[in-house]
Amino acid sequence: MEGLQNPRSIRQLNSRIVACRLCPRLVKHREAVAAAPPRRYLGQRYWARPLPGFGDPRARLLLVGLAPAAHGGNRTGRMFTGDRSGDWLFDALHHAGFANRPTSEHRDDGLSLADAYITAAVHCAPPFNKPTLSEIGRCEPYLLTELRLLTEVRVVVGLGRIGWQAYLRGRQALGAPRERPAPKFGHGAVTRFADGMTLIATYHPSQQNTFTGKLTRPMLRGIFETARRLLDRAGSEPSRSDRPAGAGVPPPSASARGAARRA
Repeated sequence: MEGLQNPRSIRQLNSRIVACRLCPRLVKHREAVAAAPPRRYLGQRYWARPLPGFGDPRARLLLVGLAPAAHGGNRTGRMFTGDRSGDWLFDALHHAGFANRPTSEHRDDGLSLADAYITAAVHCAPPFNKPTLSEIGRCEPYLLTELRLLTEVRVVVGLGRIGWQAYLRGRQALGAPRERPAPKFGHGAVTRFADGMTLIATYHPSQQNTFTGKLTRPMLRGIFETARRLLDRAGSEPSRSDRPAGAGVPPPSASARGAARRA
């Protein structure tokens, strides 16, 4: 596990993610949609591989989403880029000062994140945006490794129930005790853990939620305004890099260390 504190190890992890072919159904789907794109994307070269995490390796804010969109991230090669979900998400991040621009169109558009990092429970675009439990399980070691590498994280935003649950499972896999009572998902729900971490829940900025008004722009902006206030309040606390484990969890068990190595 040498070099886990070095931001370069995030790049190494992302290289391994991009090369992953562990889920045959996801490999087939991501490549099939690239081979037969809709008319509006004809002639574009699709990424058609797993998407790595994106953002600041020293981030204090971690976002955990569901999975790339077939014609969004799977096309552009960057999380939440090239689709309506990304339009909403980066508007909110920019509004709260975590992104240098409010839109994300392609990998070379100049977008950068400050103090924020985006990942997902699953790194490949799944059919109908619904990964199976086994696919989520095969991708989980990547998230466990990210939680250990991102040593400065203090606030986590779960983008949708699956991203929110993925973080909770990741904490437990790395040795954190099960919360009693169990946290309940709901837009704007804030869970504060004894180790100093805070988890914020939000509805996913999917078209299903935004078109129906279940999620509005002020609602999503409010999530990241809350994250900003929490981080500003925590600014005088000791750096999390001074602690032995990443992302606010205790040192992992031997089985968790093995899972991280397999990622």
